[in-house]
Formats: sequence, C-alpha cells, structure tokens
Amino acid sequence: MEQLLLFITQSTQLPAISVKNTVQLLNEDCTIPFIARYRKERTGNLDEVQISDIVTFKEQFEILEKRKKSILKVLKEQKVLTPKLQVSIENAPDLTSLEDLYLPFKKSRKTKAETARKNGLEPLANIIIGQSQSIGRRDMNVLLQKYVQGEITSTDQALEGARHIIAEWINERTDIRNALRNQLQKEAIITTKVIKDKAGKEKAQKYRDYFKWEEALKNCPSHRLLAILRAETEGFIKVKIEIDEEKSLSAMERRIIKSNNVFIEQMELAAKDAYKRLLLPALANERLQAAKKAADETAITVFAKNLQQLLLGAPLGEKRIMAIDPGFRTGCKLVCLDAQGNLKHNETIYPHTPQNDEKGAMKKISSLVDAHKIEAIAIGNGTASRETERLVKKIHFKNNLQVFVVSEAGASIYSASKIAREEFPNYDITVRGAVSIGRRLADPLAELVKIEPKSIGVGQYQYDVDQTKLQTSLDRVVESCVNAVGVNINTASTSLLAYVSGIGHKLAENIIAFREENGAFSSRENIKKVPRLGGKAFEQSAGFLRIKNGKNPLDNSAVHPESYALVKQMAKELKKEVSELIGNTEVLKSIPKENYITDTVGLPTLIDILTELEKPSLDTREVAKVFSFNQNIKTINDLQAGQLLPGIVNNITNFGCFVDIGIKENGLIHVSNLSDSFVCDVNSIVTLHQQILVKVLDIDLDRKRIQLKLHTF
Repeated sequence: MEQLLLFITQSTQLPAISVKNTVQLLNEDCTIPFIARYRKERTGNLDEVQISDIVTFKEQFEILEKRKKSILKVLKEQKVLTPKLQVSIENAPDLTSLEDLYLPFKKSRKTKAETARKNGLEPLANIIIGQSQSIGRRDMNVLLQKYVQGEITSTDQALEGARHIIAEWINERTDIRNALRNQLQKEAIITTKVIKDKAGKEKAQKYRDYFKWEEALKNCPSHRLLAILRAETEGFIKVKIEIDEEKSLSAMERRIIKSNNVFIEQMELAAKDAYKRLLLPALANERLQAAKKAADETAITVFAKNLQQLLLGAPLGEKRIMAIDPGFRTGCKLVCLDAQGNLKHNETIYPHTPQNDEKGAMKKISSLVDAHKIEAIAIGNGTASRETERLVKKIHFKNNLQVFVVSEAGASIYSASKIAREEFPNYDITVRGAVSIGRRLADPLAELVKIEPKSIGVGQYQYDVDQTKLQTSLDRVVESCVNAVGVNINTASTSLLAYVSGIGHKLAENIIAFREENGAFSSRENIKKVPRLGGKAFEQSAGFLRIKNGKNPLDNSAVHPESYALVKQMAKELKKEVSELIGNTEVLKSIPKENYITDTVGLPTLIDILTELEKPSLDTREVAKVFSFNQNIKTINDLQAGQLLPGIVNNITNFGCFVDIGIKENGLIHVSNLSDSFVCDVNSIVTLHQQILVKVLDIDLDRKRIQLKLHTF
C-alpha cells in the first residue's frame, strides 16, 4: 500500500493525505462523481479530473506489480533468479525497465544466437568479447580451427556464429538500450514513402501530403502521426523511423571495444549486426509506439472535451416537438413528440425531387403542428436538410414556432441498435431516427447516452487510437456529465440511469421494471425497495437521482440524504420548514456555517448544501438557440473568398475546428486563423456547437476543402 501511495503521489504531485483517502474510497467501491461531490473533506476538495488521475495511476501501478509477480514466478521456475536480480525486478520503476531486466531470460529457441550455442560457439564468443591482448592473429587462427566441427564447416562460419551470440549480449545490455532510447527520443526522424502501385488510387489521395514526408518524430503532432499511421495501415505508404547510424554505432563501439587488437573487426561486425538486426528495429518500433501512445492520449483528450461539450449542449426542455429526418427520393420522415418525448404520430412527406409534392408537404406539416400543438420543429442536418428548412420556413404557422437544425451524427447507429428496437419494436429505423433527432433537441444528454460515444463523430481519428483507453475515457465523461446534471428517476431511460453513480445497467433495468410495476417514485427512500439495490448503491446514487414534486423537497436537489438531518437542524433552529429554506437567498446567507462543522461535515460540504438550497437542481446548461445559415449558399460552388458566413462549430481538434456552413462540406478554421495571435488551445477560443461568423479564405474545389477564418468584430 505504501509503495502504491508513493507511486501515485509522485506521479500526480497531489497531497499524500488526499491520495491516501481517495484510494481508500476507491477501494470501498465509491465512484469518481460521488467522491468528488460528497467526500470533499476526505479528499481535500479534489475535483473529478484529479480523482481520475489517481484512478489511472493506481491502475498503472497494479499492472506493473502484476507483471513483476509473473516474471518472478517464471524466473524462479527456471532457477535463474538471484537475490540481486529479484531486488532489481522489485524496484523496476516502469514496464520498459522491467522488460529489459527480463529480456535475457526469454530467448526464443529459434534465434541465430541459440543456433550458434547449439553448435558449441559460446566459448568462442566469450573469448572474442573478452578481447585479451595476449592472443595474437596466429593464436586466433589456431583457436578457430577447434570450432570447425559438426554443422560448422569453416572458420568464417564459426566467427559468424560467435558474432550472433555477441550481438545478442549487446542487445541485452540495459546501458546500450537506454543510450539508444535516449538518442531515438531526441533525434528520431519519421519518414514516409508512397507505395507506387497505390499512389493513383482515389482513396489514397487524402493522404497524398504524406506520399513523401519527413520530420522529427518528437515534433510530429498527434493528428499528423495518426493520419500517417492510418495511411500505412491502409497500405498506401511505408513508414520508417531513422537516426544517425554512424553516430549510434560509434557510441555503441565506445562502450564495448576495449582496444585496437585482433578482435576489433569481429566486435565491430557484431555491434553493427546487433544494431541493425536487433536493437534499432525493436527500439525504433518502441519509440514509434510511445509516440503513438502520446498521440492517442492527445486525441482521446480532444474527443473527451468535445463529447463533454456535446453532452452538455443546450436543451430546449420539455416541449412538444415535430422532428423531421429529411431525404430526397425516400421522402422526409416526420414524427410528433409530446413534452416527455413520447411518439404520438409519424408519417412520410415527399416535398423534394423526384415527387416534388411541396404543397402537400406544407399542408401536412401545418395541420400536424395544429393537431399536436407543436412548439418547436427539429430538422436533421443530413441530406436535404437545407431544402427542408427552407420549405418549413415558408409555412405561415398560427403561432411563432422555433425551427432548429439538429446534428444527426450517430442517429443511424441508434436507430439500428438494440436500445432503439426495445423502445420502438413496432417501428422501422427511419421512425426511430426521426424520434432521436427530436429528442436530441429536447435534451441532448438524455438522448446521446444511448449511442456509443465514439460513433457521435466529434473527435480526431477516434477509430485509430487505443480503443480500451478511449472507451474508459469516454465512459468517464458520460458518467461525469450525467451526474453533474442529475437524473429524473421517474422519466429517465435505462441508458441514462445506467450512467448514474453506483447504478450500472442491471440496476437501471431493475429501476425501470420497479417503476413500471409500482408507479412513479414518491421519495428517495422508495428507491431502496428496488430489487438488488443495496445500501452501497443507494449511497452512491441517491444524490444524483431527482424526484420532482415528491414528498420531501430535498429529493429534487443534489443534497444527499445523509445530509437531510443537517438541513432539518438548520430549519429547526431558524424556526422554519425545510421547504421555506429552498430558494430563500436572504435566509440561507444568514446561516452561520461554522456552527454546523463537524468531524465529517466540513466547510466545502456546507457550501455545497447551501448553494444547492438556494437554486435546487439548477440546470447549468444553456438554453437552445435558433440558428439560420446563409440561404444563398447551397453548394461549395457558391462560395467565394472574402465572404462572411454564419456557421456552427461541429468538431474541435488540436489543429483547428470544423464548421458547418450549411453545405455538404465542412470548412476548417486552422488554429492560426482563430485569432490574431497563434493559439494552441482551440477550446479556449471556441466551443462545440457554438454559433459563429466566419470569413472564407480559400476554396479547393478538387479536394473539396474550405479554409475559413474566425471573424471577430
């Protein structure tokens, strides 16, 4: 435990007591949102990011310790474990150092060195690497004749076999490996070369910038490295990692060659063989994988930030919504939803080519708006979106309706999913997709949790990064967002409930089943009646579950049930009911916090409680705003340099952001065009789904690329 805490503390630079208490809470099966919100006194007020870091380094330490135990077990079985080696293994600071220690003991039987040993050449290799000054050239020739036997038919063959053994010994030296690692880290160059017969293929053209590319690997940004590696995976280019060979070999030879003697030629040849055949291929690949890992982490961080912004996007709220999934030949699928998102009506209209029933479509939309008292219209941003938006805006509605264009990203994934089939078993995927569009407008978070995060498409190269790490990171983001907003237990779907702290999918299903059988929950206490939802799950989840219009007003707040007695005490001493405290800013500010500090309840928790009582269950998300594209811009051919256009940021990367300007192709604002000064952090300038004004800089019609600049007033 002490080693674990020391490892985490050194890795995170967080206070030792905060790390210790957080690890204890994690070992007690507490979730990150619960610890961050309700155990601030124990953690020293750590936030979710800091707690997540502790979780990450805890997992890294456990993986390292598990590998150490595995290696020690193997070495004991081989009877090669010495006390000195055991200490070295137990003190190895990372997996790389650990594997270097283990390297000499995990030889494959098929190596050239092992073949040479079987041919009896190890004594010769020992003589050569010993480089004794007492042996001259004549002695050497006599010596070599002793090894010409069996499979070895010449002295040259004997020398070659001995060199293979020496090359393996050189490869196993940690000082040489670390020196070469250091050189690769500082000086490695990544180069690419196109595969000639693939250069003309259409799919290869998006990678043509990398048909011949060269740069320092340490300077290669995440997005570029991932693009290069994807191009290699798809078979369009070859990638190499290179360093100065002469410099590397000279440094190696200085470590292994003692003097200018009869053995120098063999040592030089062995060093070159070790370098080219063993060291460089392995360590260059190791360096590339380390760069890939760093690129993955950067890309995952970008994706996580985007996903958080997307999930916390502005909801329209509980409104009656008409949603339209636009299309040409197959028509526009239209659905009407009530304020709770329930499907009330669906049908298909055909306003566009080839049917061109514009009048019939407009009449149908108008009549359904009246019949279902529709308050807003959501139009998917896919094919025929602009045409459908123009059509809807031609209609003279009795009431002033807001018309929104909603991202369809991932809607097709949802509509074909098991979740969608269970929700709408009697409807096809087109109806489900339209419903999803409407519900996204009402509450993006509640709807988007039903879709695998990486399918939403708000990252860079999300399918090229480490999928396990990506999934872990995105799950944490979803969990954080869901718990930050809170969940109405009486209306939430299984998908949404599953992300609530301490719940999970199975308990979410149990909650839904209990709700369907017994009706709405009237209090948080009733939640304890759900089958298999024990005390720990209740402790972890209760503060994030909301019950509107319940018996206890605190049940619709983020005040945890464990603090209800404290709130009641405050109310009693003020001679008021708990309900009279809620929203009463003047009274709440008059409460002397220091009077309620105990061994378990400190100032951070008291501040949280009083803040929540002032504005219980406040949704911090912005309200959805109507947006309109330039109606004169229909295709990329309508663009001209210098135009100012409204747009919506729909993806953020480290090299800039992509902007929807109302046509098929998105425009790119490079990071250098986000402000007058070069900015590295794109998220500090723009946010996902932000409505902005852009200036067209350049249009590449051949490659369908649009360069934009953020227009500032």
